[in-house]
Amino acid sequence: MKGVERRVSQKSLYQERGIVTYDQGKVEPDHALIVDEIPLTIYVNDTELVTLVCSSGAFKELAIGFLINEGIVKKYSDIKDITFNETDGLMWVETTAPVKQTETFLKRQIASCCGKGRACLYFVNDVTQLEPVKSSKQFAAPHLLHLIGILEEGSDTHRKTHGVHSAALGDDNGLLAMFDDIGRHNAVDKVLGYALLNQLATDDKCLLLSGRVSSEILIKAGHSGIPLVVSRAAPTSLAVDLADEFGIALVGFARGERMNIYSHPEKILM
Repeated sequence: MKGVERRVSQKSLYQERGIVTYDQGKVEPDHALIVDEIPLTIYVNDTELVTLVCSSGAFKELAIGFLINEGIVKKYSDIKDITFNETDGLMWVETTAPVKQTETFLKRQIASCCGKGRACLYFVNDVTQLEPVKSSKQFAAPHLLHLIGILEEGSDTHRKTHGVHSAALGDDNGLLAMFDDIGRHNAVDKVLGYALLNQLATDDKCLLLSGRVSSEILIKAGHSGIPLVVSRAAPTSLAVDLADEFGIALVGFARGERMNIYSHPEKILM
């Protein structure tokens, strides 16, 4: 597990429950580890914004990561104060400047694709806020495979429950932070929120994922200025198009000793 000394740990994301198993006609009592699922309601400047369904832990990171993607928080100085009521799952984020709200603000269709209608309008709005990622950083292919291997090995919760996605922030030295969540978007938000709260430069970092790279994930990376996204799984065609357009190297099926490079191969040293 070399290279994970700086990895952020999370408290247990699961609990044990009694179950009944049926196996080839045989019924018997047993137990299983079940991943947590809880609501987190985020307020910005005392206005209720959204309720996210997520795994426990890293709530501040999740909230800030979500607000980065919504364009509400862009830098550390945008945050004036954060207050959290863990008992009730309520998070208040106070910003240094007022947040402009419109009739359609946050009323988006959460989906894995962009079909006809309102969802496409929100997708267009997300993309128009993006700027090309300007970074000359290059990453060695063997090192990326090493990092994705650490990501795969590092999730105790996934091994025990098979119910979470993992995301991590990496650099030339290893993994800086790694988070699990029932939602792959949440896991990414936790990573990006961690980077901003710790005032980490992102132009020399990579985002590592266990799951599919959709356009929403790619947009999140772009908002945080990350020049490389690496996943064990597949990307979507729209994610590849956006990565190509906005200067982000996109790597999929990174497993063992091989990977597929879908955009900006000049950023990968082979």
